[in-house]
Amino acid sequence: MSRVSDTWDLIHVPPSELHALTSPWPFSVWGIDIIGKISSKSSRGHEFILVAIDYFTKWVKVASYARLTSSKVASFIKSHIIYPYGVLHELISNRGVHFRAEVNILLQRYGIQHHRSSASRPQTNGAIEAANKNIKKILRRMIETSRN
Repeated sequence: MSRVSDTWDLIHVPPSELHALTSPWPFSVWGIDIIGKISSKSSRGHEFILVAIDYFTKWVKVASYARLTSSKVASFIKSHIIYPYGVLHELISNRGVHFRAEVNILLQRYGIQHHRSSASRPQTNGAIEAANKNIKKILRRMIETSRN
């Protein structure tokens, strides 16, 4: 009988400089992400939530959708970020398909830099992950309240 070792071989990565994601002024750097597919659909059949956060003010913008495409994400960026706050300088997202195609065209048109976080390091876009956590918590409470 073999015994599982209590120690693991560690992969050593050389140290590198950490770069904190900060914003020099309000509404210049935004993070964006999707929550979904949500198990409890809304009364309108919405099961995806698009979340954006400004890295300077921590202001959050949210919209829900029954079906989400890169075209709808691009429209959200225009109507919820660019039109009310002006052209942002940087957008941080994950590498999801919703943040390609139409989104890339929009970002190129306005000269916005697009930084993509790795799936293995979602904390790269930590502000949006924290916002998502709070939104999920609020939704859970709302669902529990509506069931009672």
